[in-house]
Amino acid sequence: MALATAPAPRRYARYTVTVDQYVRFHRDGFLVVPGLVPPEDVAQLEAHCDEIVAGRIARDLLGQHVMYSDAAEAEKIYNRIHMLHRHLPIHERYLLHPRVLDVLEALIGPDVLALQTMLFLKPPGSNGQGYHQDSYYIPTLPDTLCGAWIAIDRADEENGCVWFTTGSQHEPIYPDAHNLRVHYPAARPEDLRVVDHVSDTDEARNGLTPVARRYPAGAELPAAADPGDVVFFGGHVLHRSHRNRSATRWRRSFVGHYCNARSYTEWDYGYEPAMANDRHILARGRTHLPFAQPKFGTPCAATEPPARGGPPAAAPTMMADMAQGGGGPVMREAPTDPERLDPDAHHD
Repeated sequence: MALATAPAPRRYARYTVTVDQYVRFHRDGFLVVPGLVPPEDVAQLEAHCDEIVAGRIARDLLGQHVMYSDAAEAEKIYNRIHMLHRHLPIHERYLLHPRVLDVLEALIGPDVLALQTMLFLKPPGSNGQGYHQDSYYIPTLPDTLCGAWIAIDRADEENGCVWFTTGSQHEPIYPDAHNLRVHYPAARPEDLRVVDHVSDTDEARNGLTPVARRYPAGAELPAAADPGDVVFFGGHVLHRSHRNRSATRWRRSFVGHYCNARSYTEWDYGYEPAMANDRHILARGRTHLPFAQPKFGTPCAATEPPARGGPPAAAPTMMADMAQGGGGPVMREAPTDPERLDPDAHHD
């Protein structure tokens, strides 16, 4: 359990995004930044994954959003766990890792709101996830969603790395026909680009397959990554992962999702639609919207005092005392519903 205690903050050399990297992210929809997270940090995440698999972290600390691999019942292994930054300090620290935030500040900032964490374990033989778009699951307005995928193990084609269809970040969001009335209560189906079976690994069933196939051969690229590499990807880009075909190798990763802190969102795991900015952490910069403080005190913009002589950064809210309401405008374009998250299908 030692890993669950917060150590003294480390100092990191600031990472500067190059013009070429910025151009590639916006041209391709994703960007791999090699060696962004130092080896000692990767080792800490690796040891933390080992503790989870070994059962040395109490089940109640893992929260209620645990998904298993498709192994036999007696051999179930955690495949992915959502939102552990609200349960364990180590997840809050990596959600707010300064080097990751340096890149996000350049790509979607300078104001960055930290929304979600997912720990993927992906043991040998576990499934992948079919074509999908993350902004369908986590809507923001304006849509500035960006994922940051930290490789803990080597990720490649054999053990199920993520594949991106380059250029598809310019596609609109294609809503799934499943529970369409819940997601778009006032819309006419003929006015929407509705597809079916989003995230299904069967290409013949996944309604995003025809969209992906409009792109030329070779447009879909694997995001191979070594431990410590971080893959950044926009919320609209089509991506998928395949089955872990290795007999011995895991494909573990820590994933955070972020948006510009001045974007409005109703998203929060399992909550009814209502303004939710006050339930997410201001990681960098400032915002006119509410935000949460980090539960475990990880240094970030939310914990900094307001700039001298400047306006307040907005009213922070303690994450430990989050209200479920919030008010504010309604995101008619992409309302949130817990069923939209479809965690059983989320296997990046």
